Amino acid sequence: MVRRRWLKAVTALAGSIGLVLGMVDVAGAAAAAHHKAATGKPIIIGAVIDETGTMKPFDQPAVEAAQLWAKKVNASGGVLGRPIKFKVFNDQLQPSLTRSDALKAIAQGASVLWTTCDVTFATPAIQVGLSHHMLVVSPCTGTNEMGPSRFGAPGKLAFSFGNAPTSDGAVLARLLMQKGWKSATVVTDKLLTYFVDVCQNFTTDFQKMGGKIVTQLTYTTGDHTVTQVAQKAASTGAAATVLCTTTTPTLPAFVTSERTLGNTKPIVGPWSIDGGFWEPKSATISNNIWWATYASVFGDDPNPQIRKLYGQMKSLGETPQTGGFVTGPTALQGIIAAIKRTHGTVKGPKLAAQMVKFHNVPTLSGPVSFSAKYHAVVGRPYRIVEVKNGKPHFVEMLSPGKYAGGA
Repeated sequence: MVRRRWLKAVTALAGSIGLVLGMVDVAGAAAAAHHKAATGKPIIIGAVIDETGTMKPFDQPAVEAAQLWAKKVNASGGVLGRPIKFKVFNDQLQPSLTRSDALKAIAQGASVLWTTCDVTFATPAIQVGLSHHMLVVSPCTGTNEMGPSRFGAPGKLAFSFGNAPTSDGAVLARLLMQKGWKSATVVTDKLLTYFVDVCQNFTTDFQKMGGKIVTQLTYTTGDHTVTQVAQKAASTGAAATVLCTTTTPTLPAFVTSERTLGNTKPIVGPWSIDGGFWEPKSATISNNIWWATYASVFGDDPNPQIRKLYGQMKSLGETPQTGGFVTGPTALQGIIAAIKRTHGTVKGPKLAAQMVKFHNVPTLSGPVSFSAKYHAVVGRPYRIVEVKNGKPHFVEMLSPGKYAGGA
């Protein structure tokens, strides 16, 4: 009797194990089916960018991060069963090459055109894309000119996933007021429209918030006047210097000149001074420097997905120098969202008609909003980074608030 009861128990247990294993097999098969790699016709994105010149630090990390993101999307079934594929062209910022590369991308099947992060350099490619009625995106152009304001009615097809300069200016103004720095010297590098727009918006918003502009100074990268301008900025008596420029070659010279003259007050800039790679080695000189950016590249970003993606790029030997790398996956997420909203079409006018309706669409970089007025992102929160004794670190998230413009 005991033996029979034991056999029944073993038989029942075996049946239960078999049932469980069967359930695991079914669940595994379902998961495998759910994550089946995309096998449909590729959605080709033609990226006409700079991989060798001035825009390389902005363009290349963004497109490389986007390609990593595309691999993850493709491994999980793609976009409605279709894989994303990038074809990348190095235009070297040469207008004729920019135009011919855009035409090559279209000839090779591109449905969406992806451009460099400066609208002036990108214009030849943008015009080609618009004439072919394609959706044209830039991951990080920091101006609202990526749209109708520059290209008229055809510009309805063009968008940037960079922040609008209204947002950049507003967040810098909020940072100064929040820290109690109620007067500023504003220094504008006239090299790019982006720099001019950000400093203009900062000036307007800072004054609206009750701040005082002590003086406005300008130079252009390459005109060999940056040291003289820094000397003037150092002696104005303002609580902070707001500097709209790029990282090299002039930024280290400006910072060194101002600090050498004994001005240790805050130097504050937009994401174009992000990265810290440009800093002079002296911890005394590289101190009390602040910027607003898309992500921290110093291992302390509050978003674990961003830290993971940064780690993946670093392991591939493609370590991002600035937080702008997250705008690549963000732009791709936006393209995918528009395709899904149109139930699979890649026709430019239909994609643009959905994209212009974006309101707080979740992305890796934060909520993305567009409108008929703003074809660059407005209102997205920023990471504030401080350089203290030569070491940059994340401080806080800060929204540009009501002065950023409305979507």
